[in-house]
Amino acid sequence: MVNFEKHILKNGLKILLNVDKNTPLVAFNIMYNVGSKHENENKTGLAHLFEHLMFSGSKNVKDFDYHTQIAGGDNNAFTNNDITDFYITIPSANIETAFWLESDRMINLKLSKKQFSTEKKVVIEEFKETTLNVPYGDMWHHLSEMSYSVHPYKWPTIGKSIDQIKAISIEDVLNFYNDFYNPENAILSLSGDFDPDKILKMAEQWFGGIRKISQNSYHLPAEPNQHKYRERVVTENVPSNAIYMAFHVSGRMQEEYYAQDILSDILGRGRSSRLYQKLVKEKEYFSEIHAYISGSIDPGLLVIEGMISDNVKVDDAEKSIFEELELLKNTKMPDYELQKLKNKMENQLAFEEVNIMSKAINLGQYELLGDPELINNQIEFYNKVSSDQIISEANVVFNKSNCSKLIYLKN
Repeated sequence: MVNFEKHILKNGLKILLNVDKNTPLVAFNIMYNVGSKHENENKTGLAHLFEHLMFSGSKNVKDFDYHTQIAGGDNNAFTNNDITDFYITIPSANIETAFWLESDRMINLKLSKKQFSTEKKVVIEEFKETTLNVPYGDMWHHLSEMSYSVHPYKWPTIGKSIDQIKAISIEDVLNFYNDFYNPENAILSLSGDFDPDKILKMAEQWFGGIRKISQNSYHLPAEPNQHKYRERVVTENVPSNAIYMAFHVSGRMQEEYYAQDILSDILGRGRSSRLYQKLVKEKEYFSEIHAYISGSIDPGLLVIEGMISDNVKVDDAEKSIFEELELLKNTKMPDYELQKLKNKMENQLAFEEVNIMSKAINLGQYELLGDPELINNQIEFYNKVSSDQIISEANVVFNKSNCSKLIYLKN
């Protein structure tokens, strides 16, 4: 059980506090309700670029990392389709340093042309390293574009292309900052050894005076149901032929999400999963195979990905996957198999409750979803999933017309 309290400042900043006396540290997390789905389709990669620029310095802080380190802490950040998150782990005695640092860059970020140019080059190099120069690195570029026609999940967080990143101007960045980086659009969550009353006073002192008003008026279009099997074949310098299948599934707050998440675990979580046991160990059609769910706020994807063995035809590999999906759609799974997966999920959630940063980030995410109490009742939702629901959801999800298939062929 994660005990927490919630407060909201007059400027709209939401604050969630979890006291954990088992550590001398505090995890300080600030989450902004902005990700790559809030970008203009012609200026993608902006959310991720801006995450980098938030470390460029502010009015009173020239070097964010330096001040974090001399206070005995460390920091990092991440961006995805839905959010941008900044986090600091710091000794309890120096927690006010985190308030100073994060509040100053929320209101006083400074961007010189030189810093802007430098960070843009860094992001372009990251694009090359993670997308262009590694086998299968452009998978999400293909799969996102195939799976989505109108929703902005149709491009990956890194951006559509280097050219689009190059085209981002400093004016674009400043407009993005003013639109999204304000108290109303942020959630501050802390976990660790602290006095809640003192923390609230610090929050009011450092964030309460920020009066930036959100200019966010984004409307995200709903993705229509997919009714046609989509296929793409690319030939590249990859070590083996590979197959990626993406099936549309529910969003994070829809009731079906939990059964669909378990579906992905049944198929491809670890060496005991069905696809691994049948298609890697028994038939040797694949050298490795996995299944996972995107877990995005809006309706996402369940992805099956496999590296095809050298002596196996691509069509046979694809057919073998669909055969396993048909079994799942038509055969009730044993209770012991379902319970085993629920036990794994419960262990995972319990482990997250031990780590203060996991708790801080999860509190922020669940608050963004509309209910921070989800941090305590996730396992209840998973435990409610029945074998009949598994069959029902398998029949909804695993239809060929709901699938986009990407094939990589070796040169």
